Amino acid sequence: MLLESFRSDGTNSGDLAQTMVESISTTAGPVYRFTNEFWTSGQRKASSLHEVSYRACFKPQLPRFFIDRLTHPGDIVYDPFCGRGTTLIEAALMGRRVVGNDINPLSRILVLPRLAVPEESEIHERIQQIPVDQESQAEIDLSMFFHPITESEIVSIKNYLAARKASGEEDHIDLWIRMVATNRLTGHSAGFFSVYTLPPNQATSPKRQQIINRKRNQVPEYRNTRELIMKKTKSLLSRVDEAAVSNLRSAALSAQIFSSDSSDTKLIENESIALVVTSPPFLNTVDYSADNWLRCWFNSIDTSEVEKRLTVSSSLSEWSDKMQLTFHELHRVVRPGGCVAFEVGEVRRKSILLDEVILPLGRKAGFTCEAIIVNKQQFTKTSNIWGIRNNESGTNTNRIVLFRRENR
Repeated sequence: MLLESFRSDGTNSGDLAQTMVESISTTAGPVYRFTNEFWTSGQRKASSLHEVSYRACFKPQLPRFFIDRLTHPGDIVYDPFCGRGTTLIEAALMGRRVVGNDINPLSRILVLPRLAVPEESEIHERIQQIPVDQESQAEIDLSMFFHPITESEIVSIKNYLAARKASGEEDHIDLWIRMVATNRLTGHSAGFFSVYTLPPNQATSPKRQQIINRKRNQVPEYRNTRELIMKKTKSLLSRVDEAAVSNLRSAALSAQIFSSDSSDTKLIENESIALVVTSPPFLNTVDYSADNWLRCWFNSIDTSEVEKRLTVSSSLSEWSDKMQLTFHELHRVVRPGGCVAFEVGEVRRKSILLDEVILPLGRKAGFTCEAIIVNKQQFTKTSNIWGIRNNESGTNTNRIVLFRRENR
């Protein structure tokens, strides 16, 4: 039982004496909910490789907590809603094999390059080889975001990478440059290609950016894209040692990243997964397609198709039906004795506690519920942006329902 782990190992946990324990009555018997600060106290110790912006992503300490306790080196860790790949990167750093899936095709772009980590010198050499046509302009109006020369550089990089991919010459160095450029497109500091705008995980619309520019009395200044790509590369690799690189590259050899519906992942083998750590999209809390329209443009991804695929219902019953199908698929791929750590948030100011919604769905699919773990987190700027009040509801609290597939 995970409870015994809490009691015996306080290395990565809060003050266990202060853990709040509640018993929830269910038709299948009581389920215990444990509340404490189990992992956020070590949040600054995470690998720099995680510092890739993406909406609604959890801290790497969350998957590490479960990977450390429930798997061994060489086991396969899976995330069916992998987003920027926090679970996968953390698992690979810990010597596990990884399988990921996300219906958003941007996921592969963000995850794969950080497994096959290139040398910094390789990136520098390649980026210098990319020809820049200062007459190149985007086919859409991006003048509210970028200086004309910066836009030319971005379009040149975009075209170069597209040509490499089309010719079959694309390699791990190109993938890294694509990932970093994708993450440097817009942001709220001089470290991004754009003028001041929303944080990098929230691409605003052109119309809204024009309003921001007028309010701030700003015009896009020139940004040297090559220098910024190298600067971000150095930052991402700053706390990645040789052992980490070795583990990542080893994981890359067998890594599988799919862009399928979470309920239909036929290419994943039956009973192959030791642990699932994941967090699904929550009831229209985040508009992934709107946030990522500019990233989609840079990577020649049809935003209308992404929008269709990423639609998340605001109806709890429809959302539950979708999660039920996902749980049935997870039961197929998780090995006997394997676990699913399913992270959900409190939405609509605690009027819906999704841990209690998820619990019967997992059981219906054939899992046993081990416990519900609630991790208290400190207030964050992101919580404020989303209208979340400190220590009251939403993204500042992780709620994880831990399931186990019984041994035969």
